[in-house]
Amino acid sequence: MSQPSIVFLDRDSLPVPVPVFPFAHQYREIAATTPEQIVRHVGDADIVITNKVPFSRETLLQLPRVKMLAVAATGYNHIDVATCREQGIALANIRHYGDETVAEHAFTLMLALMKNLPAYQRDVAAGVWEQAKQFCHFGAPIRDLKGATLGILGAGGIGQALAERARAFGMHVQFGERKGVSTVREGYVSFDQLLASSDVLSLHCPLNDETRNMIAQPELMAMKPGAILINTARGGLVDEEALVAALKFGQLGGAGFDVLSTEPPSAGNPLLKARLPHLIVTPHIGWASQQAMQRLAQQLVDNIAAFIAGKEAHRVV
Repeated sequence: MSQPSIVFLDRDSLPVPVPVFPFAHQYREIAATTPEQIVRHVGDADIVITNKVPFSRETLLQLPRVKMLAVAATGYNHIDVATCREQGIALANIRHYGDETVAEHAFTLMLALMKNLPAYQRDVAAGVWEQAKQFCHFGAPIRDLKGATLGILGAGGIGQALAERARAFGMHVQFGERKGVSTVREGYVSFDQLLASSDVLSLHCPLNDETRNMIAQPELMAMKPGAILINTARGGLVDEEALVAALKFGQLGGAGFDVLSTEPPSAGNPLLKARLPHLIVTPHIGWASQQAMQRLAQQLVDNIAAFIAGKEAHRVV
């Protein structure tokens, strides 16, 4: 490719500048692309950048010119990897750009829920403190992080960064083995033990056929009563209807979610309808510090530059 053609199909999903590519090229940006527009928007591009635009087998087979898919994110469950391999399409993703910021977001959700800050904020806004007979208002239970047990599913960069922060606050940290496996690796506890013994459970694993609805009604009922569930990974890891039921019936002490099963959420998502004081939902912004997004953009360019140079960087295929 003497002068490859590059197209970014959902440019508005990355609100920071994309660094200049260090080679001769043609570059187009499209604000957003629906699945029905993919083939037309790709056109004669050699390299396609996608953040969340899905590429099914049917779509990929209509794009014989494409030589590389550069995913502007870590997750690539929206890409048919097998077809990429079959068609000789290189696939690269972004890694470890947001370990610190996502861990900070998960920790912030955990801390706010352990102290029940949303419930107290609601009480103050409703005038409950003004009617108190004492200097303070006693409402929802308040717990310390020191001495509490944090269970983490996913021992990658984000999980390790969260563990580091939790230990600094005096928490006991344990990593959980994958669900359904018979052998527990050294340094891990079984999935069942993790559920039963964690005061806080934080999810940091990918979404795939094995992990979809990994936490459903049986798992929620098996969790330590009053435990807090944090999910800054993927919404499909948790059965949302079952989660709302567990919160309403008092099985869980709280939940903090930065991800939902459908994004942007469709009308009627149970977590948005619930409006519970011990449920925090943020709009998938755990990754989105300015520093992290700038690292992502630079790595995106580096991945493509490596491909052009005949090298591999963060390649899935």
